[in-house]
Amino acid sequence: MLRTMAHTILLTGATGFVGSHIAEALVRRGETVRTLAREGSDTAFLDSLGVGVVRGDLTNPEALKHAVERCDVVVNCAAKVGDWGHVDGYRAVNVEGLRHLFDATLGQPLHRFVHVSSLGVYEARHHYTTDETEPLPNDHIDGYTQSKVEAERLAIQYHRKQKVPVTILRPGFVYGPRDRTVLPRLSDRLKERSIIYISRGRFALNTTFVGNIADAVLLAIDAPAEVTAGEVFNITDGEFVSKRRFFEAVADGLGLKRPRGFPPVPVWFARIMANWREGVFRRKNAPHPPRITQAQLKFAGFNLDFSIAKARTKLAYTPRVLFDEGMKQALEWYRGQSLVARP
Repeated sequence: MLRTMAHTILLTGATGFVGSHIAEALVRRGETVRTLAREGSDTAFLDSLGVGVVRGDLTNPEALKHAVERCDVVVNCAAKVGDWGHVDGYRAVNVEGLRHLFDATLGQPLHRFVHVSSLGVYEARHHYTTDETEPLPNDHIDGYTQSKVEAERLAIQYHRKQKVPVTILRPGFVYGPRDRTVLPRLSDRLKERSIIYISRGRFALNTTFVGNIADAVLLAIDAPAEVTAGEVFNITDGEFVSKRRFFEAVADGLGLKRPRGFPPVPVWFARIMANWREGVFRRKNAPHPPRITQAQLKFAGFNLDFSIAKARTKLAYTPRVLFDEGMKQALEWYRGQSLVARP
């Protein structure tokens, strides 16, 4: 699929993990990129790329109008993430912020609006080659995934009623260089020896290397509107990676002991424990989640195998980096950061 023209692109969430890689890929191929960043946020990496920065966020309509001016492509990566907290806090950014962004684009010609969602929108259960025809639940397990479902529905509404050429991408569990959240947490849990396999760690994890997401965004921008506008695409590495393989790769790469293999916890028992602990923490109005939540259970205990056949066919998406190489890059970056941080 060949690119026929250069674009001026507003990329939200560019200061984050996924957004920074998309910004890098866009600049590398010669696009003019602009982003929206809160006052005080670190934009040094984006500045080094030559990305234009407009100060503000998705809750500021005036900043958004300035940010989208003369842009013909919008890529939305901005999101409030997490597995704890009231749904309204997530809605304010992930749904209402998206609404502000759509409204700011109305009245100007757009080539494409790419909305980065999540495979978390699917029901929290085992999945075996689930594809995009699967209906999404109305009520979800936490505020983040609930808001992401509502954001997708809002995006489709703007496509149908306002003719915004929206394409939705649903990546899975994202890993790779510049991850400042997941690998540090896993490192701490491995050091504590607090990771225990659910169902022996045999189920699939929907791994998605961050560079593969950037590739999918470029393809979504370039594909004809009649192929991708109003469409949703699952995006993963297209490879079976078990929970055990993932955790052991992290442990081995960081020189830590692998998680204990026994006793294996069954999914039904983990679900009871997650429900109970979440209830206790909510009654106490705890500012942080318990050690096990419904979201963590989904990550660690359910088979998360999603079909990317539609993306392969309609976007010509082929995962460029598979798990072994992607995890190698992620761990090399993380070890480098750890060495720099040492006194």
